[in-house]
Amino acid sequence: MLRLSRAVPALLVALVPAAALAGGGFNAPGNILITDQFNNRVIEVDQGGSIVWQFGSGDPNDCAAGAGTVIAPNDAERLAGGQTLIAGTGTGGCPDNRVIVVDSGGTIRFQYGQAGVAGSGPDQLNVPVFAIQDAHGDVLITDQGNNRIILVDRRRVILWSYGPAGGPGALNAPNSAEILANGHILIADENNSRVLEITAAGQIVSVFSAGLNTVAFASRLPDGDTLIADAGNNRVLEIDSAGRTVSAYVTNTGPGSNPNPNPTGAVRLRNGDTLIADQFNNRVIEVSPAGSIVFQYGQTDVAGNGYDQLNAPYSAVMIGQYVGVTKPPL
Repeated sequence: MLRLSRAVPALLVALVPAAALAGGGFNAPGNILITDQFNNRVIEVDQGGSIVWQFGSGDPNDCAAGAGTVIAPNDAERLAGGQTLIAGTGTGGCPDNRVIVVDSGGTIRFQYGQAGVAGSGPDQLNVPVFAIQDAHGDVLITDQGNNRIILVDRRRVILWSYGPAGGPGALNAPNSAEILANGHILIADENNSRVLEITAAGQIVSVFSAGLNTVAFASRLPDGDTLIADAGNNRVLEIDSAGRTVSAYVTNTGPGSNPNPNPTGAVRLRNGDTLIADQFNNRVIEVSPAGSIVFQYGQTDVAGNGYDQLNAPYSAVMIGQYVGVTKPPL
């Protein structure tokens, strides 16, 4: 695994209060954690469609990032003890520029970046779109506006950085970075419309770009295939190690679909289904290998913040499942 300095304590601060567990399903395996981007919230929903946890106001008119708010979150994952790692991306008019860890009660326990401040200096980010916790508790951040990937520890020290200014490895608005089992980093290089695999030393191992258009997310599956949210082509694509298409699911052909939903998140589940954040269709869907929708949260192409409504969900993950993605210390 990626590791360039001595170990530091993991970002584990508080266990889940008993009251939270008694509330009816918080942090239950099978729940889905969704970044409800333009509702300025992260929500956890159960299989019945009930919201069992929320961070952020849910108000699309919120514009100021603060202690209990997040503006236009693009990514979230559940950590040990019921804590949640969130990338507060913000928008052009309402910046956030923070990666935070919040506990089940909504208290921020860790923060890298400063609310409303864009930069590349110490404790500064510029449109952070994705963050994961590695096996040592450090946080790998996709700092899109700075065209870099950085690894920071809980002391807010940058341990590693990748983002050459030029050459074939230069990034253009990267949108995600996963740590592979061999320690390499898999990057969805969005505006270069490619999936890039590099070593921890920054050497390019592989590049896949054929037919892609605005790559929002990529993960390496256990069998060696790569799952890609090919947003500009409105599809989720699986390719093998030779770059051949294994499967493709297009999200803009169903009844009532937005012509360009730009799906931005796609993760494989243990049962073989794929969980997709179908962004501008305002829904999260679970799709079987045969291409059937077996679960949906959000109403197709209807934006809102009421019951069963989302507003441009950017990512969705199932709690307790880490197929093909970096598993945090649990």
